[in-house]
Amino acid sequence: MSTSDSGTVPAETAKATTSTTTAPQLKRVLGVPALVLFGLVYMVPLTVFTTYGIVTQVSGGRLPAAYLITLCVMLFTARSYGLMARAFPYAGSAYTYTQKSFGPAPGLMTGWSLLLDYLFLPMLNYLVTGIYLNAAFPMIPNWVFILLVIGIVTTLNIVGLVSVTRANLVIIAVQAVFIVVFVVLAVASATGQADLSLTKPFTGGGSETGFAPLMAGAAILCLSFLGFDSISTLAEETKNPRRALPIAITLVTLGAGILFVILAYVAQLAYPSNVFTDPDSASLEVMAAVGGQVFTAIFTAAFIAGGLGSSIAAQASASRILYAMGRDGVLPKPFFGQLSRRYNTPVFAILTVSVIGMGSLFVTLQLISETVSFGALVAFSAVNLAVIKHYYFDEARRSTADTLRFLLLPLAGLSLTVWLWTSLSSTALTIGLVWLGIGFLWLLVITRGFRRPTPNLDMTEK
Repeated sequence: MSTSDSGTVPAETAKATTSTTTAPQLKRVLGVPALVLFGLVYMVPLTVFTTYGIVTQVSGGRLPAAYLITLCVMLFTARSYGLMARAFPYAGSAYTYTQKSFGPAPGLMTGWSLLLDYLFLPMLNYLVTGIYLNAAFPMIPNWVFILLVIGIVTTLNIVGLVSVTRANLVIIAVQAVFIVVFVVLAVASATGQADLSLTKPFTGGGSETGFAPLMAGAAILCLSFLGFDSISTLAEETKNPRRALPIAITLVTLGAGILFVILAYVAQLAYPSNVFTDPDSASLEVMAAVGGQVFTAIFTAAFIAGGLGSSIAAQASASRILYAMGRDGVLPKPFFGQLSRRYNTPVFAILTVSVIGMGSLFVTLQLISETVSFGALVAFSAVNLAVIKHYYFDEARRSTADTLRFLLLPLAGLSLTVWLWTSLSSTALTIGLVWLGIGFLWLLVITRGFRRPTPNLDMTEK
């Protein structure tokens, strides 16, 4: 093959090939450290400050408490993801798990819901990056920064994940240093307050009371934890996925959750207010109070670096969901179910995510945050149900210990997830339900009103 040949080929190329022609496949290059790094970069350790002002206001100044609620829910669901990744270590995440457990049609609907999460999360990252860069350079409009980031992220994803992993290490290191400095400065700032209250970040300032505002805030914060399920989309690029995926998923969920609670707590100690000039960029007010304008500029640089890394990871995961569904024939196979001969990456799927990401030019931060959480929570519910179906019913694992592991714990995760799902705003619920309705109509189209089976590909490794 000449170096100029960068065309695409169907993912399920002919079985009979010559010794010099092989079908392009995803390469198994990732181990537990790389998966954990991918998940942490996807989640962005500084993601606490993405929706800091929004959730602080919604919860009545109880951001750490809202994070604790979300962490408890996510640990149940992360466990379910780990169990399903062990059973079905293939690309596709919740889409694959539901498809294998309940059949192609429920799998399609879960995958469609998952798309709402994965396709809109890059959009959120682009929007946040534009907001903070515009705050630093107000003479340049948001849309210029957004388009620039989309171009950089798309190029890196087409080239491949190995080069991205090296960049991720640098991004994590920069954020880790910033976090240490921030915690030190925030604690120093808090101890200088005459009316310091160590419990106020959990009890709030009284603007919002009761449990409902906490649940509404916790529902939005689900997007902060999306890195753990993004790991499962890299199953076919992971060495020993049955062992590596569950370990990486658990480590990322627990470690990131604890970090989120700590950062939210010290931030609200240092800046005990839920009144901001602009809730979308409220963290800039926190940074100015903690370390002044110089520290605010350093935060902006670290936050943008994290946003860039998360955008890369988010687009990688979204494109692989599209690739899995295209390879399955659920989405048009000639377009989505193809890999580049030159890069062995799903180029058309990556470009599709980039085009959708341009929607960040027209949406608000709170709306897109809640919409992403809607898609995630529906997919999380499906995965908890898939554990029960696969292990408890299909494999009939019903001893006392197995009943706890494969029935009661997933049921607890399902109940908590549904509770968060119903705590979203009516606008987010409406958008999400309309999206699911479109997915159902597409299911009717490709099955001709259920007169033909839903496309279903054997996703075992070839």
